[in-house]
Amino acid sequence: MPTEHNPPVSRRKLGLAGVVGLVAAGAIVVTGIMARAKTDTELKAWTEEQAVPSVAVAPPDARVLNATLDLPGRLEAYSRAPIFARVSGYLKSWSADIGAQVKAGQVIAEIEAPDLDQQLLQARADLVSQQSQARLSEATLNRRKTLVASNFVSAQEIDERTADLNNKRAAVNSGTANVQRLEALADYKNITVPFDGIVTQRNTDVGALISGGTGTGAAMFVVSDTRKLRVYVDVPQSYVPAIKIGAKAIISVPDHPTRTFPATVEASSQSVDVASGTTRMQLVLDNPNGELLPGGYANVKMSLARDSAPLHVPASALIFNKSGMRVATVGADDRIVFKTVTIARDLGRDIELASGITADDRVVITPPDGLNDGDKVRITGGGTNGKPTAATEKKEVKG
Repeated sequence: MPTEHNPPVSRRKLGLAGVVGLVAAGAIVVTGIMARAKTDTELKAWTEEQAVPSVAVAPPDARVLNATLDLPGRLEAYSRAPIFARVSGYLKSWSADIGAQVKAGQVIAEIEAPDLDQQLLQARADLVSQQSQARLSEATLNRRKTLVASNFVSAQEIDERTADLNNKRAAVNSGTANVQRLEALADYKNITVPFDGIVTQRNTDVGALISGGTGTGAAMFVVSDTRKLRVYVDVPQSYVPAIKIGAKAIISVPDHPTRTFPATVEASSQSVDVASGTTRMQLVLDNPNGELLPGGYANVKMSLARDSAPLHVPASALIFNKSGMRVATVGADDRIVFKTVTIARDLGRDIELASGITADDRVVITPPDGLNDGDKVRITGGGTNGKPTAATEKKEVKG
């Protein structure tokens, strides 16, 4: 059988095939390297993007959330007189107990003062004696004057008698004044009421020893005029300019839980108490039926008059640490800027700020932990497609 032989492959073809194989292998390697580099770049970009914290921001709210100020107050009688004794002695009787309606000038108690009575008797007797001596001195002087023409008495004696008469008359005047003083003091044995009102305290009883003229210790009686009441309230210094004289207020008390009573700001102490940082203000309240009791607690709701609406931020926006009370804001370059703020009022979910930010600031509603001044952030919640929107992102307008 004839033998079949394959034609030999030329070296040129073998070389060409080898070059093609090497090129293909190189292309595969280069493609793999480029794909891996792209993946690494994308991973790095994604990682860096994820490292930028996302925050939600909102401008400060300038709406007036609460145009009133609620503060505790104290009710006091518009006129209140603690009555002390002017003379010493023993209480002989009293006629008005607590809760009694009394009138101005009414006698509500009588003091027995035997020492004062004896002093008055002695002063009257001394006055009678002084008056007698003065009359005798006057008569003697007149008789001596009739003898001047006969040179029986000298001018020196006349002068002496005149001086003696003047001394006697001065003693009479002094005695008269002393009697009148004791008589006026004796009138104070009757305890009278200075104005119409109610006896709110009685701290004495029949037979009690009375020490007059001291004005210390417990008063015998306390009379209060409750037809009008004063309401005292301590206002924080930052709110004093917003409360004007004549401003209206609403009073509520625990003993009338379903009712409110109108009041008017009448006066201000015009000073700040160093201990509390507040200014005491006085309100006046009509109480014709005596429904409100002096000395009682009251809740005072006062209207605020402000030139501009205060700024409010959510309570979650506040950051308190060693740097003080601050809020985080986002600047135009999407970087964090911390600002120190001062709280005016805590309204629960919202905080009214007295200073520190402006209406144009973008406040981070809930700042994450570890946020530092100058950190880059991404602002969420601004895009129409539901994706986060950076503060500097702009939409292209196609014509």
